[in-house]
Amino acid sequence: MTNMLSDPRRDATGAFLVAALYHFVSFPRFESLREPLLALCEENGVKGTLLLAHEGINGTIAGTNAGIGAVLAFLRAQPEFAGLEHKESRATKMPFVRMKVKLKKEIVTMGVEDIDPTRVVGTYVAPKDWNALISDPDTIVIDTRNDYETAIGLFKGAVDPKTKTFREFPEWVRENTGLHNKPKIAMYCTGGIRCEKATAFMKQQGFDEVYHLKGGILKYLEEVPAEESLWEGACFVFDERVSVEHGLKEGNHKLCHACRNPITAEEVTSPFYEAGVSCSHCYHERGEEDRERYRERQRQITLARKRGHEHIG
Repeated sequence: MTNMLSDPRRDATGAFLVAALYHFVSFPRFESLREPLLALCEENGVKGTLLLAHEGINGTIAGTNAGIGAVLAFLRAQPEFAGLEHKESRATKMPFVRMKVKLKKEIVTMGVEDIDPTRVVGTYVAPKDWNALISDPDTIVIDTRNDYETAIGLFKGAVDPKTKTFREFPEWVRENTGLHNKPKIAMYCTGGIRCEKATAFMKQQGFDEVYHLKGGILKYLEEVPAEESLWEGACFVFDERVSVEHGLKEGNHKLCHACRNPITAEEVTSPFYEAGVSCSHCYHERGEEDRERYRERQRQITLARKRGHEHIG
């Protein structure tokens, strides 16, 4: 677990502390935690999304060092979350509009019954050991993220399933019998949570040597120097920063608010790009009626910002 909460040097790289966290544990009383957790976050000016379910907690939040510290201390005071780990980065502006605490069936949705990472999971590999594993010719490297995430960055030589949602991943595995051609499977995702279930599923499917990157891409980009890195591109994140790069610096991508795809500076110059309305990824998939609806939404956002408010909707 990285702890930058007490390190004043981190404030130089962004006014807001962003904490990504998850913890798998049997948590039958999850519904009772929603209201006090939401109230505490709002009281401390913390924004983002936290998911609660029978299987634990997952989410990303942002705020001041003190605000994030208060929320993490509250969570770790719960017996179920005493061992909660989190990953930290910085943002120059608040990357979330509001705070949400949601009750869910799963904290990450795979849609496969009887997958329990607290019972069976792959072998964790520290970022410092990851390059050696994925450079081994006996290893198949699999990105478990979705296509809009992998579009802007991958590990060198990784297999991209090009899934639209994590629910598609199990079927992709079942259809790709060639995954059995090498003895080792190395898997990774943004922060590690999808690989908890993905590696458990792979073990269930009969794969023996299954590994996953501990802390995910975020931890790798934090700890591995750029000159030693096998990461290519940027890492998509689920907040207004859109992407981060080595050292967890904010990337240069924007988000198309019509289709939610990350877009590059070059794609912003496309004739199909209109802020909040369309981009080259979605222009031909939407009609003019849709675009006019998005334009009206964008006008409302612009008006709200001129008044000093955030438009929510």
